[in-house]
Amino acid sequence: MKQKACKVCKDKFDPLRPLQMVCSPKCGIEYTKKQKSKQWQKEKKVIKEKLFTKKDYLNILQKVFNTYIRARDKGKPCASCDKFLKPNDINAGHFYSVGAYPNLRFNELNVHNQCIECNLHKHGNVLEYALRLPNRIGIDKYDLLQESRNTPLKIDIEEVKELIKIYKDKTKQIK
Repeated sequence: MKQKACKVCKDKFDPLRPLQMVCSPKCGIEYTKKQKSKQWQKEKKVIKEKLFTKKDYLNILQKVFNTYIRARDKGKPCASCDKFLKPNDINAGHFYSVGAYPNLRFNELNVHNQCIECNLHKHGNVLEYALRLPNRIGIDKYDLLQESRNTPLKIDIEEVKELIKIYKDKTKQIK
């Protein structure tokens, strides 16, 4: 048989059996520990996922959605003050706040790049945002957004998981 490289120490050795992966019993023990550790990591991930609540999934979706918004609006100025932004100075700012309008939390028409100053320090700088938003998305979409603000949003965990996949894919396509 041909020489192989040990899966643990990477030394070359002559295997005694066709499926032998390691050069010695010591490496065999180490290899078994690694395999068990990998298996445990997979099992732990499944167990943790079973313990996730809808709120946990919504938080994950919010991070993925915000990443998508930042990628989508890359190179555009702040939605409120028209200041051009550095990549690390970008927030995904909601026109209608998540607290007041949770149904618009993941509405792409409602969320745009904002500078940290406008989004955090000026609490969204809503007056300036309201002046610039119709120009950014168009008056028809702006009217649609206004109409949809009182429409309730009811999604279950499976739909949230699907949205996570959708926005991860959209982000990959942009990048």
